[in-house]
Amino acid sequence: MDQTALSTLTPTAESLADMAYRQIEEMIITLKLEPGTVVNERTLTDLTRMGRTPVREAVQKLAWEGLMEIRPRSGIAIAALNPQDFTKVLDAREGVERVLARGAARYGASLHHERLKAAADAMTAARSANDVIGFLNADKIFDTVLGQAAENPYAARLASPLQTHSRRFWFRLQRPGSLEQSAGAHTALIDAIITRDPDKAADEATRLIGYLRTLAP
Repeated sequence: MDQTALSTLTPTAESLADMAYRQIEEMIITLKLEPGTVVNERTLTDLTRMGRTPVREAVQKLAWEGLMEIRPRSGIAIAALNPQDFTKVLDAREGVERVLARGAARYGASLHHERLKAAADAMTAARSANDVIGFLNADKIFDTVLGQAAENPYAARLASPLQTHSRRFWFRLQRPGSLEQSAGAHTALIDAIITRDPDKAADEATRLIGYLRTLAP
């Protein structure tokens, strides 16, 4: 991935709990932590090389998002991944994505536009390099900036776990051409937001969800 774009996207300050969350979330999304397996806190501290407190906080957040299940005296179960559930995730996500896209087009500031452009550049670079992990990282930050630009924290909090589940399904169900299609759909949405066209932005959000539906079984 282009290092200039990456440095623009990377947060300058991040708590230990946020770092642990980001690492564990990536391992779940990319199936390094396999669906249905049970791990313990020690395993996660070893994998992240972080202490128990930030890992515990990260696990609590991931459990709230439905990516983990805390089982007292048993361990921490990684959520199962049933491809048939992807459509349910997208059904729940579509409406709130339109709200966020419309809000971002109306209220987004120049700083948001800069970060969205950087996200588009990072996605394009990842597509060219066939860098799936780089693309997922850029997509994660795109979703974060989208929520900030929309100035609707309620919609952003509702969308966040659905976006994370979508990335996990996308990683599992991607096929040849998926990087190019996904990058193109995101770039079209970003362009509509930056040109401050709320109706077009909402429609591009629907098209993005429509593309994701083509991957669902």
